[in-house]
Amino acid sequence: MALSPLDEAVSPFDEEIVTALDEDDWFLQWTPVVAGAIGAAAFSFILVTFGAAIGLGVSSTSPTWRDASVALSILSGIYLIFQAIISFGFGGYIAGRARMRLEDAEADEVESRDGVHGLMAWALAVLLGGALAALIGASTLNRSSATALTPNTSVAEPLLSYELDRLFRSARRPPNVDVSSERAEAGRILMTSSSHSGVTSDDRAYLIQLVASTTGLSPPEAERRVDGAIADSKTAIARSRRTTIILAFSLASATLLGAVAAWAAAAAGGQHRDGAPLPEWMAHANRFARRRIAAP
Repeated sequence: MALSPLDEAVSPFDEEIVTALDEDDWFLQWTPVVAGAIGAAAFSFILVTFGAAIGLGVSSTSPTWRDASVALSILSGIYLIFQAIISFGFGGYIAGRARMRLEDAEADEVESRDGVHGLMAWALAVLLGGALAALIGASTLNRSSATALTPNTSVAEPLLSYELDRLFRSARRPPNVDVSSERAEAGRILMTSSSHSGVTSDDRAYLIQLVASTTGLSPPEAERRVDGAIADSKTAIARSRRTTIILAFSLASATLLGAVAAWAAAAAGGQHRDGAPLPEWMAHANRFARRRIAAP
């Protein structure tokens, strides 16, 4: 039988290249990866929103949030880790379950490929979450840039707003007097209360004079108010630093444990796809699904 020109043009070497390319394409399938990543991101959003609704949040949009105790911060961090394990496990299972079955392969190879799909779904979900957080942060910075660039504002204003309000509170000041420059200067001084040396004696004396002249208080009363503001500012800054550390550690731990959960769930999803024995809890869930389908 004569070969066509197309068949004659394909050499055995070319057939090996085509086979290798097909195997590489078979190794990573993007549809299950994208589906798992979207499922993980959506489930994570639901759990995070639910946690924020019941008060499990390590941060707040209010600059004067005073209820962040150590126990609440730790509990919020544990919940953040828990939701990451559940969400990324859900996405990894989708990626492993939806991947096409690999014929004539050893069990270890199948498990490795399923796990890689789970890790890719985890990585894509992390990138989606990071991009969304970056967009929200950029939008927030754009809205606040007009006030942040004015000379009468400082970085202490969002964190020490309540301390500054108490420091310059006065019943005898006219209602239309602008004390924004005094607040900004006092805020920059109070921010040094968390340093190793604390507020210097010169800054403390100047702050007492500034408060006395602005509020009309006597020097002893202004001194007591300044000392209280310095102590309260140091406590507020320490609380904010502690909350930030817990949040950063919880995010890092949640992300790493989410990768492990995505790999394990993808391997379990691959076993479910291939008809292998399932864990007991998954077997009960599968039995319930079969009963529901068989019901008239």
